[in-house]
Amino acid sequence: MSFFSEFKEFAVKGNVVDLAVGVIIGGAFGKIVDSLVGDVIMPVVSKIFGGLDFSNYFIPLAGQTAATLADAKKQGAVLAYGSFITVSLNFIILAFVIFLMIKQINRLKREPEAAPAPAEPPATPEDIQLLREIRDSLKR
Repeated sequence: MSFFSEFKEFAVKGNVVDLAVGVIIGGAFGKIVDSLVGDVIMPVVSKIFGGLDFSNYFIPLAGQTAATLADAKKQGAVLAYGSFITVSLNFIILAFVIFLMIKQINRLKREPEAAPAPAEPPATPEDIQLLREIRDSLKR
C-alpha cells in the first residue's frame, strides 16, 4: 500500500472527520461560552458583589500606575489574575455544559431493555392430551 493511499484511508475514516467537526464546533461553542461569561454572568456577579470587574484585577510587576489592565500592559508586565478568574469560570461553565450534553447523549444512546422472552405456553391439560392421542390412533 502506498504512502498516499494509506494517508487517504486514514484521513477519510469516520473518526478523523468526526474529530475535525468536533473541533470546529467546539471552537464556536467556546466563543459562545466566552460571551455568556463575559456579557451575562460576570456583570451579574459584578452587580452582586458591588461593582467588581474581575477583568481589571491585576498586580503590576513593573511599577505601573495605570487603572485598567490594558493600560498597565502597555506600561509593562502585569500579573492579570482577574483574567485568570474569568477564564477559569469560562472553563467550569463549558465543562458543565459539555457534561450535561454527554449525559443526555448517553441517555439517548442506551438501548432499551431487552423484552422478556415469551413465556412457554402452559402445559396441555391431561384430558385434551388423551383426546389428541385417541384422534391420532383413529387416524391410523
